Amino acid sequence: MIVKEMSRHDCSSVVQEGHVARLACCLDDKPYVVPITYAYSGNCLYAFSMPGRKIDWMRKNPNVCLQIHASSGGEWKSVVIYGRYQELAPTGQWHREYLHAWSLLEKRVNWWEPGGLKPAPQEVSGHYPHLFFSIDILEMTGRACCASET
Repeated sequence: MIVKEMSRHDCSSVVQEGHVARLACCLDDKPYVVPITYAYSGNCLYAFSMPGRKIDWMRKNPNVCLQIHASSGGEWKSVVIYGRYQELAPTGQWHREYLHAWSLLEKRVNWWEPGGLKPAPQEVSGHYPHLFFSIDILEMTGRACCASET
């Protein structure tokens, strides 16, 4: 098996083909990692969430890291993205990007998972506090492990 660095183009291909990432955020020197469903467009990842720890933390520290992993037949590819969180409000300056995020994500089956699920029963409400956000990609690197050098 050979491990090699991936080009930006190869990293982008892995990100484009995927839909689940591990999102890491940090507050007060404490890391927090959670899975998210995402859509990739341009130089951004778009995601959905309900309010909670990750949103609270990213509002206070917008610097994040994501890891996307793909494997098949003993071979794997792993992409790490360093980026910046931006909450997309449904009105105002972010309205168009909010709608763009929604349109990209809704093309995926169960696009609202895991961001829309909570471990405890939630109160039924006529108001849904969901939100969309983007991660502006600042840096993207990757490695691949394959049977032979190609």
